Amino acid sequence: MSPNANESKLPTIEELEAEIADLTQQQAACQAKASELMTKEDPARGIFHHQEIFQLKQDALRLKTEILFRKNKIARLRFDQ
Repeated sequence: MSPNANESKLPTIEELEAEIADLTQQQAACQAKASELMTKEDPARGIFHHQEIFQLKQDALRLKTEILFRKNKIARLRFDQ
């Protein structure tokens, strides 16, 4: 395979930045929903949302990692230029 064939499969900086923007919105939505569920909990009435909150926090951390991964790819692409 020629080097040009491999380069064409690499994402561009603009594509990665667009993905970061999308992932950032998803992360903010997860954090907002988790905060909303925490305020709706009422231990006195037995209303808990611990599983949903935990899952949302896990998703937010996963998204944070995905964002960092893409930022590192951008840095690597800029370094290679």
